[in-house]
Amino acid sequence: MAPTRDRVARVPALIVHGGAGADPVDGREELRAGIREATLAGWRVLAQDGSALDAVEAAVRVLEDHPRFNAGHGSVLTSAGTIEMDASIMEGNRLGCGAVAAVSRVANPITLARRVMDDGHHVLLVADGAHAFA
Repeated sequence: MAPTRDRVARVPALIVHGGAGADPVDGREELRAGIREATLAGWRVLAQDGSALDAVEAAVRVLEDHPRFNAGHGSVLTSAGTIEMDASIMEGNRLGCGAVAAVSRVANPITLARRVMDDGHHVLLVADGAHAFA
């Protein structure tokens, strides 16, 4: 008799982190609320039978739109006082990836990175090339 494997139900997991660096004493609850909001945005996509990729993009967009996270709207300024943002996204089943770097006039770099991946002609677009693609 052939051995049987125990079947374990797969349960989706969505893990959102708000970055690395110093743990701020002030505003911790605001940051936690932002992470919860991002996680819930991803779960809403999954609950409506959306893809894992759609859920990740939705979660990251929330972080990019939040003023307290070093992403999108809340990005730390360069030494020249400007914003330059990077984002990348990957999809393992089809080995797809897309990224943008040094973008400054894009509200949600993760969505532009997703468009780069979905377009399939490039993997990484930088600065003016990324802005032209946008």
